Amino acid sequence: MENNFFDKVEDNAMVRIWSEKVQLEKGDSLAKDYVSELWDYTRISVTQNSLQELREIWDKWNDETKQLFYSNYEDLSYLLDVKVDERLFRALVQYWNPAYSCFTFGKVDLVPTVEEYTALLYCPRLQVDKAYSRAAYVSAFWKKLMHITGMSEQRITARVKQKGVCKCIPWKNLWDLILAHANGKKKVDVFSLSIYGLVIFPRALGHVDEAVSDLFDRLSKGVTPVPAILAETFRSLKACRRAGEGRFIGCVQLLIAWFHSHFWNVDKVSYRVCSRHYFPLKEIVATPRRDDISEENWTAILQNLQDDDVEWRAPWLIPNEILYRCGSFDWVPLLGIGGAVGYAPLLVLRKYNSRQFVPATQSLAQYEFSYREENYKRRVKEISQAWNQVHRMKRLTVGSMTTPKYGEWRSKRINDNIPELNLERVRPMEEYLQVIPLELEIIKQDFEKRNSELEKKIERLEEEKMHLRLDVDVQKLEAEKLKKGNNKVEEDLDSLKTDYKKLRVSIRTAELGKTSEQWR
Repeated sequence: MENNFFDKVEDNAMVRIWSEKVQLEKGDSLAKDYVSELWDYTRISVTQNSLQELREIWDKWNDETKQLFYSNYEDLSYLLDVKVDERLFRALVQYWNPAYSCFTFGKVDLVPTVEEYTALLYCPRLQVDKAYSRAAYVSAFWKKLMHITGMSEQRITARVKQKGVCKCIPWKNLWDLILAHANGKKKVDVFSLSIYGLVIFPRALGHVDEAVSDLFDRLSKGVTPVPAILAETFRSLKACRRAGEGRFIGCVQLLIAWFHSHFWNVDKVSYRVCSRHYFPLKEIVATPRRDDISEENWTAILQNLQDDDVEWRAPWLIPNEILYRCGSFDWVPLLGIGGAVGYAPLLVLRKYNSRQFVPATQSLAQYEFSYREENYKRRVKEISQAWNQVHRMKRLTVGSMTTPKYGEWRSKRINDNIPELNLERVRPMEEYLQVIPLELEIIKQDFEKRNSELEKKIERLEEEKMHLRLDVDVQKLEAEKLKKGNNKVEEDLDSLKTDYKKLRVSIRTAELGKTSEQWR
C-alpha cells in the first residue's frame, strides 16, 4: 500500500483489512489500565475579538472591491457573520476526547475533517494536498508584512509589538491601512489577513501575530490553510481539556458552522446539496436557528446522542475519496501555526456515507508538539514529507453502516474523561428542546402574577394616599373655619370693648353736666 497514491486511490476493502490488522497488532490509542487525569468540567472562555469594524469596512465596500476579494479569498468574509452560541460551545468542549482527537457523544464519534473545512471555506484554487509547513528558517516578521501590506520597513517596525512570546501588529494599524490604502489588491489582502488573525487564529486579542502572517504569506503559492486551521482547533481543545480551563484560540465560527451542519435536526432546518453555485457558509449564516437552549440541555442532548440524531454526511459535502493517512503515519498529522497534532478520519467514515470499520488509532493520544520544543524542526520535516505521500480510499456504501468488529471494538474502547451515556436519562431530543420554553413560560407567568399583585398594591396605596390627602384637605378647611371663627370672635370682642368705652365716656360726660340742686 505504500507510495500508491500517485497511481490510484486505494480500495476500501484493502484499507479495511490493513486498518483492522494495524489496530490488532499495535493496540488502541489508550491502554486498558489508563487512568484519565482530565477534569470533570472544563471552564472554557469563548472571548472573541470584536468584528464590528471589519463588518463596517465590508459594508462600505463597493461591488468591485468585494468581487476582488471573492476572486482571491472566496467565502472567507462570511465568517464575520457566523453567530457564536457560547452555551452550545461550552457544552461541546466537554465532549472533546483528547485521546482520539474527536468529539465523543455517547456512542457517536464526530470530528471536522479536511474535506469538510475545505468545502465550508470553498477553496477551489488551493491545492488540497499542499499543506502549510513552518519553514526551518522563518523570515523576519517585518519582511512578511512588507510583502503583504506594501508598507515600508520603517512604518512596520514602528508598529510591531511584543505580546508574550510572539511579535504582533495591532489591528488598529491594519484598520487604518485598509481605509487609506490606494492599492485595491493590497487593501483586500490586508482585510483578509485581519480575518485570519482576528477570527481564524485569534491568539492575541486585538492583534495579528507573526505566525499568522507566515501562513498567510504562503496562500498566494497555493498552500491550503485547512490542515493548519484544524490543527490549532484540536490543539486548543486538547490544551483546555487537560488544564480544565482556558481560552479557546481556534476558529469557533467554523466549528459552530460545522456542528450545525450535522445537527440540523435540532434546529429543524434543511440545506441544499452543495453545487458549483452554492456556498455553505453563506446559507449557514442566513439560516435562522434557535438560541434559547441552555448549556445544561445541550450537555444532556450531546451526552445521550443516538445515531438517528446525527446527520452523518453534511448536506453540502459531496463525498468522493477519503484522505485517511499520510506517509508512514497510520492517520493524518496536522501542522498548525504553533504546533502539530494528529487525527484519524477512519473514526468517522459514516460522514462520507461509507461503512464504518475499526480504525487505526495507536499513538494518537501522545502525538502532539509545540514549535517551542526542542527538535521540533525534525518532526516538522517528517510531517511535511508525509504529506507528499497522502493515502486516499474509495468509500463503500452498503446496507449496514458499521461492521460487527467495529461495534465490538467501540464498546470496549477506553475513552478519556468525557460524560458517558446515561441510559436512565435518555429522552427524545424534543423533550430537551421543550424544557427551556416551558421554564420561560413558568417564569413569565410568575412574573406576570407578581406584577399584577404589585399593581394592585400600588392601586391600594394610591387610594389610601388620596384618602389621606382628602383628610388633610378637610382638616385644613376645618382649621381655616376655626381660624376665621376665632378672628370673628376677637373682632366682636374688640367691638364690644370699643362700645363699652364709648358708653362709659357718655356716662361720665352726662354726670359732669348736672347742677348741685340736681344732685340733692
